Amino acid sequence: MTAIFEKYLSLTGGLSVEEINFSAQFFKPIRLKKGDFFIREDEYCRYVGFIISGAVKAYAVDKEGKENITCFKFENEFVTSFQEFVMQGKSRRSIRAIEDTVMYRISYLDYQHLLGRVTAWNGIIKSVIEQEYDQKERYLLNYNNRSAVDKYRHMLSEEPMLVQRVATQDLASYLGITQRSLTRAKGQIHRSGVL
Repeated sequence: MTAIFEKYLSLTGGLSVEEINFSAQFFKPIRLKKGDFFIREDEYCRYVGFIISGAVKAYAVDKEGKENITCFKFENEFVTSFQEFVMQGKSRRSIRAIEDTVMYRISYLDYQHLLGRVTAWNGIIKSVIEQEYDQKERYLLNYNNRSAVDKYRHMLSEEPMLVQRVATQDLASYLGITQRSLTRAKGQIHRSGVL
């Protein structure tokens, strides 16, 4: 297990050094190339991952075959389709690498075993799920029912990493606007020089 993941776990304050060391055996490293799937829509959600380096996007595909991106995850974040993972159901969305990505993943069976042996993991997972909820809430408050310019302006000031690391078509999908609208919003903001 890398120092990055161990440091994250120690910063949660919920696990002792012994519990971190015990937990390490259940998380297996995987490498995803840009474009590789971590989870596919309509397949059983069998893993939770922790991103060491890289980034992923989560999205569902609509009837017209268009991706509707719901979030991005970067270093030091857990990623899965949590509801489907807990229920061991089919995922309602795909999670795919947008950069070459290294993560540690744990299977559902190992996760269950770990929870039975280290009860402090319940607190960590609860915290992760709360962060997920908070992220969705912020998204709705900041990107729903706003103009393309306001959405992009908010992203520039509050989530600049997205602008730096995410492709334009993915940003447009995330914001719920067309690439053309996003390009116009960028031009309008950069011409005016006002954030």
